[in-house]
Amino acid sequence: MKPYPFTAVVGMPDLRLALVLSSISPAVGGVLVRGEKGTAKSTMVRALAGLLPGVDVVDACRFSCDPVEPDPACPDGPHAEGSPAHRRPARLVELPVGAAEDRVIGSLNLERALADGVTDFQPGLLAAAHRGLLYVDEVNLLHDHLVDTLLDAAAMGRATVEREGVSVSHAARFVLIGTMNPEEGELRPQLLDRFGLTVEVASSRDPELRVEVVRRRLAYEADPDGFAGQYAAADAELAADIEAAQRLLPSVKLPDDALRQIAEVCASFEVDGMRADIVTARTAVAHAAWAGRTEVTTDDVRVAARLALPHRRRRNPFDAPGISEEQLEQALQDAEPEGPGPDDDGPGSGAPPEGGEAPPSEGGGQEPSGGGKSGGDQKPVGAGEAFRARRFEVKGTGEGAAGRRSRAITDNGRTIGVQPAGTKDGHPHLLATVRAAAPHQRSRGRSGAGLVVRPQDLRFARREGREGNLVLFCVDASGSMGARQRMREVKTAVLSLLLDAYQRRDKVGLVTFRASGAELALPPTISVDAAASRLDGLATGGRTPLAEGLLEAARVLRIEAVRDPMRRPLLVVVTDGRATSGADAVQRARQAAGLLAGNVTSIVMDCESGKMRLGLAAELAEHLGAEHVPVAEVAADTLAGAVRTRISGKAA
Repeated sequence: MKPYPFTAVVGMPDLRLALVLSSISPAVGGVLVRGEKGTAKSTMVRALAGLLPGVDVVDACRFSCDPVEPDPACPDGPHAEGSPAHRRPARLVELPVGAAEDRVIGSLNLERALADGVTDFQPGLLAAAHRGLLYVDEVNLLHDHLVDTLLDAAAMGRATVEREGVSVSHAARFVLIGTMNPEEGELRPQLLDRFGLTVEVASSRDPELRVEVVRRRLAYEADPDGFAGQYAAADAELAADIEAAQRLLPSVKLPDDALRQIAEVCASFEVDGMRADIVTARTAVAHAAWAGRTEVTTDDVRVAARLALPHRRRRNPFDAPGISEEQLEQALQDAEPEGPGPDDDGPGSGAPPEGGEAPPSEGGGQEPSGGGKSGGDQKPVGAGEAFRARRFEVKGTGEGAAGRRSRAITDNGRTIGVQPAGTKDGHPHLLATVRAAAPHQRSRGRSGAGLVVRPQDLRFARREGREGNLVLFCVDASGSMGARQRMREVKTAVLSLLLDAYQRRDKVGLVTFRASGAELALPPTISVDAAASRLDGLATGGRTPLAEGLLEAARVLRIEAVRDPMRRPLLVVVTDGRATSGADAVQRARQAAGLLAGNVTSIVMDCESGKMRLGLAAELAEHLGAEHVPVAEVAADTLAGAVRTRISGKAA
């Protein structure tokens, strides 16, 4: 079945332009596509491969070496000058989110290395993507160890495999394309910066356009080959235009005036480092070639800035991407030379060709999801500036998804032992394998220098690292929490813990309780942005149904244990400890705490303030078997100061 035609995709002009520019100039650095589910992000990316010109590769080379300039360190080389070659289509290689590291970078055949003394390297996905496209769907869900691998390959243009003293390296230059739904979490800043361009996509609200999208999709599903044939000529014409732009690209000049504009724009938006300037310059050159020009103009710089800068302005995970159109135009004007220029037509001029519409400007704030119930509600209070929070851990050692919070048996980390083959995949342990095979060499009739190794001899390293957890916040939103601006301090502490959860690759959830009941304000997700938004809109008022809040938290944890059994939970109860809703409120709260005690690692963040304190949160922590932490001691600096005070007091 033929893929969906690129030119048949309706709308999304920014995405279309970004993909085309990255194809014209791979040095731009690829594209990150951000958008809600069901917006044809993956469809358009997969269709792009059919538009790319073919590549010449050396025959029988598994690493796609260019016959004109072969990789001198190619594991299948060295390739002699004039080696037989052939032309093949450019590849689109998909990297699954759950792929093992060996599948991505390649692996060594340990049995052959020990038995025959040869380095038998099996190439991975990075080798397959060399001189093509590497596509990662849901790139924000990629495990940290794979992110590190991609960062190394993107920075160096090479993939290196180090296994038990054997090193293999090969070229790995590719156009990295990622798609993601921001609701499911953000990217690590290091990987985010590696994407040259970013595009925000959203489904159209125009009924006519939506009708056309559905009509084309149904026609494609009914007759894929016939539907693709209708757009074959348009796709072929676009492919020819891309190839023509690639040929023109080396002839495009970047004058000093345009370079000054780029520097002025990047400085105006206060982006970090110089990569933004370089990517914007490369994108402007590619856009000029796409437009058939041999010199970069203000129009090219404008389009490049709109695509290259939005994701580089983020200072923390809660910042919305985007750039101000007014600020962009002002920066371009400030860099204009004296006197009118050919492109100096004022703000709004020079609309990018091929549908290069601007992404949404900044300032489109998030809507608060609100307090919900009536009766004594108080206006939501904003949080202060987030601080570096203490690291709270789940007790024991888990085996969950790789992260940075609690101890766990993971694929990466320090080696703490060995395990036989078949128990769990991991990195081969050479010394343990040799020890397992050594006693059987005589009975196996060994002859020669190599060991006779059987599959049952293989041993793998058992490693301890860190895992990500589910951090479930159970927040008291009753009237007592709104007194004396207490909620501002609470929201600041919770926001800081959310930022910490983002950095440690945790899932987060939010349960709130107030008035007469509790609700799941945010189901467990890896999107701390969504949690921060719900927290920002949290209103206070009414009585304190503490028991209902704890029971709702227990229900959420039971369901999540079925959905994601390997991810251990950490419950953070944010309250002053009062229970005032319903008959026997205190007794019911103690019973609810007893259901959680011993089953879940818990923390009680004590929000009580003032000189007269009842100590109810400390009692709740005792019933939960939880750590009691006053809200003022959530900050890491506060903890360090308290430890130093205790040490100095003992010394005195």
